Amino acid sequence: MPYLLGLDISTTGAKALIIDEEGKVVASHTTPQPISTPKPLWSEQNPADWWDGMVESIRAALAAANATREDIACIGLTGQMHGLVLLDAEGGVLRPAMLWNDQRTQPQCDEITHRIGFDRLIQLTGNRALTGFTAPKILWVREHEPLVYAQAARVLLPKDYVRFRLTKDYAMDVADASGTLLLDVASRAWSREVVNGLDIPESWLPALVEGPEITGEVSAEAAALTGLKAGTPVVGGGGDQAAGAVGVGAVKPGIIGLVVGTSGVVFAPLADYRYDPEGRLHAFCHSVPGMWHFMGVMLSAAGSLQWYHDTLASGMSFDDLLAPAADLPPGSEGLIFLPYLTGERTPHPDPLARGAFIGLTTRHTRAHLTRAVLEGVAFGLRDSFELMKEAGLASGQMEVRVSGGGAKSPLWRQILADVIGAPLVSTSTTEGAAYGAALLAAVGAGVYPDVPAACAATIQTGEPTEPREPERYAGAYATYRSLYPTLRETFIRL
Repeated sequence: MPYLLGLDISTTGAKALIIDEEGKVVASHTTPQPISTPKPLWSEQNPADWWDGMVESIRAALAAANATREDIACIGLTGQMHGLVLLDAEGGVLRPAMLWNDQRTQPQCDEITHRIGFDRLIQLTGNRALTGFTAPKILWVREHEPLVYAQAARVLLPKDYVRFRLTKDYAMDVADASGTLLLDVASRAWSREVVNGLDIPESWLPALVEGPEITGEVSAEAAALTGLKAGTPVVGGGGDQAAGAVGVGAVKPGIIGLVVGTSGVVFAPLADYRYDPEGRLHAFCHSVPGMWHFMGVMLSAAGSLQWYHDTLASGMSFDDLLAPAADLPPGSEGLIFLPYLTGERTPHPDPLARGAFIGLTTRHTRAHLTRAVLEGVAFGLRDSFELMKEAGLASGQMEVRVSGGGAKSPLWRQILADVIGAPLVSTSTTEGAAYGAALLAAVGAGVYPDVPAACAATIQTGEPTEPREPERYAGAYATYRSLYPTLRETFIRL
């Protein structure tokens, strides 16, 4: 039985995951990754650390699986999106990688919007210019580090640097490329209009591929370091969100991925390209060939609960903290929590948005505060669903596949089902993006004919959490929706 290897270079770790052709996890190993913040708003990592960590993880996973180099049939890649890796003509790294959460590039975002035009930029790329994306980082280096810029010959994303070290090939999948702000997302090709409009050399951009498409083979040099077999094929893979959607089976319209992690993500597959004219939703290519997706991102989902616990109830377990909140009615008796603790992305792309408890009275207890946090995050996630409905997403036959640490709470799952108004189901897979990358490798190796077939054969769903009383949240959600517009100017003054 062949094994498939999924490699995930996240912000915190280099992960190697081995599965068999039936989708069973055989071995997994993660090597922690350091991160640097040399100045306020900056966030950087050294690509050499990614490669060293991945070499260690691959060797450890092979050993744990008792696998030989011949056992690995194909390799899939995933990782953090949007990061900028600049290489010279010989493939040498020119500076530390600027990451997805680096916030230094707002002036460059403004310049991009001015050069291309707000409406045209969203029409072409599916997104407004945000500091996390890759294109503003390129412009920042050109303005602030001209000597580095003059030596640049290649632009890669984090996982594609790992690909380069594995295969010596320059390639990027269209799902991850969608997050550069340089892709014509409808055409699944680099946008000459944007690239030329920003004066970025087209020669810097790698070849584009689909998620399950083979891009190259493991080199003899990489084989000697990793313990893999030279000649092992490597597929395009996908950015962490698209690969994570594959990992839970959100690979066709009607199956929505909902991640309740530190941040919250609503991922809706699309059969054709659509975009939100105001840029409140992300519109990207999917890792599934010929498909796209909408994505809404809230910055503090389970992170809101983590902050609340650590700040006000650090001596309690999460179970003990949440238990009393189950006895309270929906709406927390007039108490509402705004979860904008680190600004917001969807539906309000506003780094100055702030968190708040609204409606406090002497009647409210810690249990009310707790439930308000759970409900406020659910309201924030519903905002993404509402935007997707406005953009034409059918809501009648919607199955929401939920994952992430926050989804482990039965109370929170029930609140989410009631607020969103749809059944929530968990899946048999818990390995996230690395698992999706391994499934893309399985398709590339010919184990399955396509990505939906791979997901159908390997992913099972649990019993759904059905909505019980969604109508009881209508008033509280309407009040929640009114609060950001009311407080926006206050947030700016603060």
